Amino acid sequence: MADNAAGIIAVIGGTGKEGSGLALRWAKAGARVVIGSRDPAKAERVAAELNARLGQDTIRGLGNREAAEQGDVVVLTVPYAAHLSTLAQVKDALAGKVLVDVTVPLDPENVRRVKLPAAGSATQEAQQFLGDSVRVVSAFQNIPESLLHDPLAPVECDVLVCGNDREAKRAAIRLAELAGMRAFDGGPIENSVVAEALTSVLINLNIRYKVHGAGFRFTRLPE
Repeated sequence: MADNAAGIIAVIGGTGKEGSGLALRWAKAGARVVIGSRDPAKAERVAAELNARLGQDTIRGLGNREAAEQGDVVVLTVPYAAHLSTLAQVKDALAGKVLVDVTVPLDPENVRRVKLPAAGSATQEAQQFLGDSVRVVSAFQNIPESLLHDPLAPVECDVLVCGNDREAKRAAIRLAELAGMRAFDGGPIENSVVAEALTSVLINLNIRYKVHGAGFRFTRLPE
């Protein structure tokens, strides 16, 4: 049964591994999804590939700006090097909307180290750049893309959601649940630094212990 409660979910940078994996899971759950790219033709191609995997035609590919305009909630899944330039491209289309920022500011010279921006975190940087008309929250930074691309696989990793708007955080939690994950309100936007920095820790764990897709789970919290 289709689940359209979230409206249209726009995934900016949706041709990448993380963004396309999230789009795949949301579309499988019945959501309406558009993926954006700097190259609209690439977005259309990836959308067609995802639709072929699902055996349905529910994901559309657009340019980043057009995808942001279409989305009722917008999810940003771009490398940190493209963070501000992508936000500048879609800024006017985000007014009044929820932006879920999945960006992780890793050190480009060594991804096993986090390299936080002057704003404190990528999510705080986005909020400062976009202003109060956009409700920015952080989520999904610590979910392995390999799990996302297997829509039948259980995701045994929790999602930490941080931001200053309670309803925006609830929207991100609903998106996580729609994709088959547990998610929890991690507090104000300043706490987004925890999830962003934890990604480099998980990369270290994967390398050190020769595993794929290390994650974290919260204990003694309601299911």
